[in-house]
Amino acid sequence: MTRRPRGVVALALFFTFGTVMSSLTVLALIASGRWADQMWRLNPTARTGFEVMGSWAVPMMLVVAAACAGAAIGLWRGQRWGQQLAVGLLGVNLLGDLANVVLRGDWRTLIGVPVGGAMLAYLLSRRIRARFAPLANKRMQPTARQC
Repeated sequence: MTRRPRGVVALALFFTFGTVMSSLTVLALIASGRWADQMWRLNPTARTGFEVMGSWAVPMMLVVAAACAGAAIGLWRGQRWGQQLAVGLLGVNLLGDLANVVLRGDWRTLIGVPVGGAMLAYLLSRRIRARFAPLANKRMQPTARQC
């Protein structure tokens, strides 16, 4: 088995971080207290946004956590569905960043556009797509024993 490309490892770790952060958000939404208040100080706008969402905030963040976990696991295992899930999540995030600029006038979110775009370009590059292609579609390369 060949080694995982460093970029795939980095993206698997990125999605693992996303899993941890979205899970912590769920805990902060469910169990308030001093630790949660300290966490919300990092991003008070997020707390306000989740409060506006009401009862939908927790299920939504659980879905985000599960999706991030799936992408991390799928990328780590070299599964096509993991690559596709990661592309989907990054695409949705990219659209969200653009929507925040247009609808809310939050220009800070523009930093996510080139970063997310670079990650998408990497995952959609020919070399990486080939790595995640189904085995039936990969060309059979002759081994030393077959030659």
